[in-house]
Amino acid sequence: MTNPVEFDQVSKAYGAVRAVDGLTLDLRPGQTVALLGPNGAGKSTTLDLLLGLRTPDSGTVRLFGTGPREAITAGRVGAMLQSGGLMDEVTVAELVQLACDLHPRPYRPCEVLAGAGLAQIAGRKVNKLSGGQAQRVRFALATAGDSDLIVLDEPTTGMDVTTRQAFWATMREQAGQGRTVLFATHYLEEADAVADRVLVLHRGRLLADGTAAEIKARAGARRVSFDLDGTVDEPALRALPFLTGLDVSGRTVRIRSADADATVHALYGLGLFPRNLEVAGLGLEQAFVALTTAEEAKTR
Repeated sequence: MTNPVEFDQVSKAYGAVRAVDGLTLDLRPGQTVALLGPNGAGKSTTLDLLLGLRTPDSGTVRLFGTGPREAITAGRVGAMLQSGGLMDEVTVAELVQLACDLHPRPYRPCEVLAGAGLAQIAGRKVNKLSGGQAQRVRFALATAGDSDLIVLDEPTTGMDVTTRQAFWATMREQAGQGRTVLFATHYLEEADAVADRVLVLHRGRLLADGTAAEIKARAGARRVSFDLDGTVDEPALRALPFLTGLDVSGRTVRIRSADADATVHALYGLGLFPRNLEVAGLGLEQAFVALTTAEEAKTR
């Protein structure tokens, strides 16, 4: 089966700035993939290249074995982008109807409106929508037909918690039907909860690629938190082995360690008796920060 997305040594520069630098990756059918990276990492340019909105300086981008524009013209790709406005002086229903009419493999407009949670506001003018409602309209346009790849750029910006949960439930259904879902987000808890695979970009290169659990493990640190009775001796705590971070708030201590077992063993060796001791892996957000910070340090 042909992969939905293939990047082969793709580069794109804007003057002296190399936004994408020799990027090679592929996405497989049925995956839900989160694209992460700090500002300036190349996420937006990568999506633009994928959708044929920009042409690479070198390398090849292929969707389902063809060029991006051919795949999009065939209706195999649906996209929800941050950039670009919506038509103002039309109703939600009219705009969705237009999207369905233009799609080579359209769904019924009533199904699209219901799937995006827009049925109750179908008669409202687009310029009267809230930010979260406008996002749902963009999602409806991206899913107006039977596309095999859905590309989402910061899809839940402006949505409330309930709407975000409903949105991701819909995305899970899409992936469960064999579609590939690629989304860029700054909400790392969404990537942790939803994505089968996480791609981390840094300065246009692929820094990490794996499941959320693998990305967290790659950061190589764990969190240790506990309470201490009496005065907290910060210098003694900073001398603990494998310590990579320390935060003291009153009598509560939170540390990061590259070897939590050795750190906790040494903690007891100091004659301390921690209460409410907890040892846990880093969250995806903390792992992301650790990985990108370490990579920045290498380039200085």
